Amino acid sequence: MNKKIPKFKVGDTVVIIMYSTVGTVTNVHQIDQHYLYEVNHSEILYFENAIQLYSEYTGKVIDSEKIEIEFQYHIGDIVQVKGYEEELFKIVGFRTEIWRYTEDGWEDIIYELMRINDGEWLEASEEELVFVMGKKQAGTFVQQLSLMHIVSPESKAMEQLLAKEKLTKQEPAARKVKRSKRDIVDELLDIYNDYLSLYEMFGDPEYKEMMDFIIDSLNKYTKDH
Repeated sequence: MNKKIPKFKVGDTVVIIMYSTVGTVTNVHQIDQHYLYEVNHSEILYFENAIQLYSEYTGKVIDSEKIEIEFQYHIGDIVQVKGYEEELFKIVGFRTEIWRYTEDGWEDIIYELMRINDGEWLEASEEELVFVMGKKQAGTFVQQLSLMHIVSPESKAMEQLLAKEKLTKQEPAARKVKRSKRDIVDELLDIYNDYLSLYEMFGDPEYKEMMDFIIDSLNKYTKDH
């Protein structure tokens, strides 16, 4: 009696027919005369009739992708920005922009900043920032994302059209937001209180220097306005 051999092997790129998602066979299990396949290290096992080689699949496919985004800076950190070396900014938010094309792809991390002395808003990339001080967490914050791309002749044609119209990436420009005097003063006081708490906890003179700088900024701002 001829021994049945598995239809797929570890490393094969396959389509899970039920979901039309693409994955890689990461393990093969045999139970009696049946073979079960692990895809992308998932705990779910698939019978042979549940998957098909990607190269042989003719239907529309949802191509799944998992990515990890590492954030080097955190909300509340005080930073400098290239081109604004004499100014200090506080990080008040961040977002991830994900770009995917047929032969290219990248992720951009955009940080939303507030200039300490006048509250002006600025957006900058991670490469443009220099850490000064703050309540920075140990290590980096990692965000895990799952992307799904429908792969079909129609979607590929649209993707090619979008790629042709893609504009060259430009450096982010300062974006002014109308903020009231009270908003700016309140924000500066919040930052001051953050550093006061850190100074009382750790006694680091750098925190005291930042407190003095914020008081100077407050005095200057209130006199000028």
